[in-house]
Amino acid sequence: MSGRLFVIAAPSGAGKTTLVKATLARESNLRVCVSHTTRVKRPNEIDGRDYHFIDVPTFKALIAADGFLEYAPVFDNFYGTSRAALAKAFGRGHDVILEIDWQGARQVRERTRDATSGRAGCTTVFVLPPSHAELERRLQGRGTDDATVIARRLRDAVDDMSHYNEFDYVIINDDFERAVADLRRIVVGPADDLLASRPALEPLLAELLG
Repeated sequence: MSGRLFVIAAPSGAGKTTLVKATLARESNLRVCVSHTTRVKRPNEIDGRDYHFIDVPTFKALIAADGFLEYAPVFDNFYGTSRAALAKAFGRGHDVILEIDWQGARQVRERTRDATSGRAGCTTVFVLPPSHAELERRLQGRGTDDATVIARRLRDAVDDMSHYNEFDYVIINDDFERAVADLRRIVVGPADDLLASRPALEPLLAELLG
């Protein structure tokens, strides 16, 4: 692989997709690897741009053929990253960013780990909302889910966020332009002030996970 691999994860509603789109628009060599999913396409989505929408039998056939670098069930659907799509982007010399969940990120770390050094061949980023109240407001503002689904997403978000410390970096998506700038700094090079281990995150994490 000639390019660099970045993995970004977040709880539903944290603004990960919007953040990635803005970063892609400003980093000319960065590409997103569009995931495959068995989820039903929403009215505003385009097949091949937002996701590759496939049925469950096709997804399982790709699993059997080792066609995914990672895959996971999320909200009763499957999501996965195609090995072929990733290889194609790297073959063109691009850096690639994956929008996946923490389970997928864990798989990518393990499957890209160098046998000699033991280091993962990817840089991982987790996005946090600025508060639990703001996360709930964003989920409600989507207008795509009923109250039962939103409540479930909020419960699942706590579990998702509890895995923040498995990632190299953490970005707080409070001020959007600052969050974009933070992600671009990570893409360009080390950003030690954004490490997941920084003590400044502790008060926010206590509120989000409490």
